[in-house]
Amino acid sequence: MAKGLEDATNQASFLGHRERLRERFEIGGTDALPDYELLEMVLFRAIRRGDTKPIAKALIARFGSFAEVVSAEPERLMEVKGVGPAVATEIKLIQAAALRLSRGKVINRPLLSSWKAIIDYCHAAMAFAETESFRLLFVDKKNQLIADEVQQTGSVDHTPVYAREVIKRALELSASAIIMVHNHPSGDPTPSMPDIEMTKKVVAAGHPLGILIHDHIIIGRKGHVSFRNLQLI
Repeated sequence: MAKGLEDATNQASFLGHRERLRERFEIGGTDALPDYELLEMVLFRAIRRGDTKPIAKALIARFGSFAEVVSAEPERLMEVKGVGPAVATEIKLIQAAALRLSRGKVINRPLLSSWKAIIDYCHAAMAFAETESFRLLFVDKKNQLIADEVQQTGSVDHTPVYAREVIKRALELSASAIIMVHNHPSGDPTPSMPDIEMTKKVVAAGHPLGILIHDHIIIGRKGHVSFRNLQLI
């Protein structure tokens, strides 16, 4: 087969494949597509010509799932053959959009009515991170979430947290309560003794100033634990 004819045939093939994926998505939504095919569609914008299936499958094989791919750092994404800066940026854009949507469901919303959304947001933001980070969700006197901030980022198994800095930031925001959240990159959300001791210090620092620690949540890959539910607060 002449090269020109072969190229035209290949182009028609991947264009037809892309159209079929779009049709399945439009009819059945995300449930109609496995992880690698949804990822293929994400890559359409970054890879205008060519088959995105091999790259999508390679990414899923490397990281494990769609969620883990979009949560991976750009440098790690680009270790996969075929993934350059444009592809990595497109993937991280999907993560940013998902987090912005999830965050919009919790900020300035009543705490009790948005608890599941809070857990979902924290899981999306932190569950697949490769290093530990410490997030603070601040609650006002109307019991609404008013701010979401990452205070510290640490190593694979440790994040330094200073009680005075946590309470100082709550005072700056006029918050009356705090939800502390951190992730365990190991995947196991079981609290460690340092987690428990740090929580006690923050609770003690906030008490005389009228700042309540509503909960401390640890996020793992497949679940979470609540210090309040465990009666550790």
